[in-house]
Amino acid sequence: MIPKIETSSVAEIKAFQEDKLQELLVYLQNHSPYYRELFLKNQIEINQIKTLEQLQNLPITTKTDIQLNNDSFFCVPMNEIIDYATTSGTLGDPVTFGLTDKDLERLAYNEMISFQCAGIQKGDLVQLMTTMDRRFMAGLAYFLGLRKLGAGVIRVGAGIPQLQWDSILKYKPKYLIGVPSFLLKLIEYAEQNHIDFQNSSIQGVICIGEALRTSDLQPSILAERITKKWNIKLFSTYASTEMSAAFTECEFQMGGHFHPELIITEVLDENNQPVADGEVGELTITNLGIEAIPLLRFKTGDMVRKHTDICKCGRNTYRIGPVEGRKQQMIKYKGTTLYPPAMQDVLSHFEEIKMHLIEIATNDIGTDEINIRIFSEDESPEFLSKIKDYFRAKLRVTPNIVFDDPKELQKIIFNPLSRKTITFIDKR
Repeated sequence: MIPKIETSSVAEIKAFQEDKLQELLVYLQNHSPYYRELFLKNQIEINQIKTLEQLQNLPITTKTDIQLNNDSFFCVPMNEIIDYATTSGTLGDPVTFGLTDKDLERLAYNEMISFQCAGIQKGDLVQLMTTMDRRFMAGLAYFLGLRKLGAGVIRVGAGIPQLQWDSILKYKPKYLIGVPSFLLKLIEYAEQNHIDFQNSSIQGVICIGEALRTSDLQPSILAERITKKWNIKLFSTYASTEMSAAFTECEFQMGGHFHPELIITEVLDENNQPVADGEVGELTITNLGIEAIPLLRFKTGDMVRKHTDICKCGRNTYRIGPVEGRKQQMIKYKGTTLYPPAMQDVLSHFEEIKMHLIEIATNDIGTDEINIRIFSEDESPEFLSKIKDYFRAKLRVTPNIVFDDPKELQKIIFNPLSRKTITFIDKR
């Protein structure tokens, strides 16, 4: 069921969000030590901020701001925090986010309507292929959302193709939630062990952590490789701890729908000015309805595009396209601007490449240097030349590419101390 606000007119959605914005500003003034000081320092009269356009009159918030003033962002007493989550910080130490009971309920609602957007219904069985521990918000959010929706959940966790297939064959889930590149490992395991995966119970996968679409919303090479082998539907979902909201594709797969009752978004250029719809910029968010740590104009670092044409699904909400890179991960290489997802998409083109690790460093003349370590079934000079030619054709440049020991790559990419697979390391 689509929330009523999402099928309202664009003007009604805007008016609704402006009311919510004014409520948020009053809440921050009354409860947030950090924002109360920020308003005072910048002589901001919150009653003068009445429209979404007037957000431009307010300062931005960065992850460094939160890291340096973490405790000052809390708006409730610590005894009201019932769950803690952490995310990586720009200065090394993790940033702590707390959630109240109301915040957890809001998180569950967000995931429920996101999963409904992708077609999951009450009574469906879903296999969760991501961790719920280590203060990781996403896994908990998926579980809470599926529970609120009335779907069944199989909590298998990340990795281990054999365990995933044992669970799929025994319990017959309809959907999976996991990292799309791991689906290639599931397919490979099924082929090697004579599992009839084409006739399994799986109909769709909610994909996290990696882009399924190109900048113009066409299937990425990774998505094409998966669906070429396995006749299933892939749905992209994008979220973060700071947002406590998700952008998930509907059946028409034209970007992730935003939810007006949960978040306000801006897409900004380097000067913090809005870019035109369809142009790439940094996603900047303002939370709605959060008690513990609501954020005002928080710059996520994610480079995205906003798509405002009306979707065929009946929602009148705009959509956010795939993350095309992170601002701090921008690479200037031989006069060309690159982001890691573009290089990962090129590497996904080659089925022979089983693992890859992109490393960025600064060379002795102060410019960016790219080193890509790969494990491949084919380590011939001819195949290496083929990879480099494809890089040149797609990205106009050729980074340094070396074949590496799979055991060494495995230890880095699937580090047991990390909540996510590591395929990019910035040493600059």
